[in-house]
Amino acid sequence: MATILKNPGQPATLRLRVTATAETLLRGGHPWLFASSVREVNRPGTAGELAVIYDRRDTFLAVGLYDPESPIRVRILHAGKPVSIQADWWRNNLEQALARRAGLFDDRTNGHRWINGESDGWPGLVLDRYAGTLVLKVYTASWLPRLPEITRLIRERLQPEHLVLRFSRNIQALARQDFGLAEGSGGVPEQPTVIFRETGLRFEAEVVHGQKTGFFLDQRENRRRVETLARGATVLNAFSFSGGFSLYAARGGAKSVTDLDISAHALASAQRNFALNQTDPGVAACRHETIQTDAFAWLEQNTTRKFDVVILDPPSLAKRETERDGAIQAYGKLAGQGVKALSPGGLLVAASCSAHVAAEEFFEAVRSAGRRSGRDFQELATTGHAPDHPATFAEAQYLKSIYIRLAR
Repeated sequence: MATILKNPGQPATLRLRVTATAETLLRGGHPWLFASSVREVNRPGTAGELAVIYDRRDTFLAVGLYDPESPIRVRILHAGKPVSIQADWWRNNLEQALARRAGLFDDRTNGHRWINGESDGWPGLVLDRYAGTLVLKVYTASWLPRLPEITRLIRERLQPEHLVLRFSRNIQALARQDFGLAEGSGGVPEQPTVIFRETGLRFEAEVVHGQKTGFFLDQRENRRRVETLARGATVLNAFSFSGGFSLYAARGGAKSVTDLDISAHALASAQRNFALNQTDPGVAACRHETIQTDAFAWLEQNTTRKFDVVILDPPSLAKRETERDGAIQAYGKLAGQGVKALSPGGLLVAASCSAHVAAEEFFEAVRSAGRRSGRDFQELATTGHAPDHPATFAEAQYLKSIYIRLAR
């Protein structure tokens, strides 16, 4: 069996057969079955139902969550030998995700990711921790009917003070209308802003209405690296959001930090984060400047100000494959403007969160910008995903950063 045990009167198991190409992909571990790859289905299915996929020889191939309205028709839970997807299976799947993070964090870091979607065997779902508050973000309707079971499991195992439910925009209306679940429901703290620790620094996370699940946890390792490179530096943090890179740079001994962001709300959050950490000597000594502006335009128009460190971490510039070529050009142009703002010997930290732009394409766009500047530079490092944000298939590999230092 590869389904939940059924009671009399329940419909027959939802069975699918797929194209030869899809069979190969599923055997190779790909977690998505697209609607265009479905050759045969024995009956109409409902969102969240378990769908069992068979190969051309009528042999079990995989089982996953069905979504009749999504181009990703089935999100794979398990492939290989048949299994029974019941309470114990879900419990073991959660334990495996938690075990992958064993030893990664101490009491100085109580903000991190517990479950990273497909790469942890929970396709279309993430679970983040902010101190005693957990945020469960759901990206597909196929999880909606299963949320009572899943949230009960999470509460029993992790015993959070609060468990906040978040939904991607495409399913918010469905969650509200069919399941009575509003964005931010499930057990909201009295204050929607939660204070958590990251490497000993204190940050606020807007767990109910903030971007992602309330904070950009995926850049933690890059923030730590910037801290080690910022002593005595003047730092420009473009697209600064709530000032994560800036605060690490300040603790690392930066002389001054300038935050650029188009959002006054984000800049106010950055100021509050600096206020939360004034007991740290480096933070207290660092001059913190915020400028509300379009960072793209500011960098293009800047002709006078120079910095020792420039950090470029823009929002995704390619949300779909058709935007890929334009995004690569935009990353190159942005990197060129960043290099132009660097003092001799300065450091450029450029990041991309666009899954449709491959890491090497992005790195080469930045390197090319460095070469076009006519200034000699050294490539110090390239980085990818944080260990609590594993990416086990190509479409999940969105985060990449590159560090280059100009010659003096």
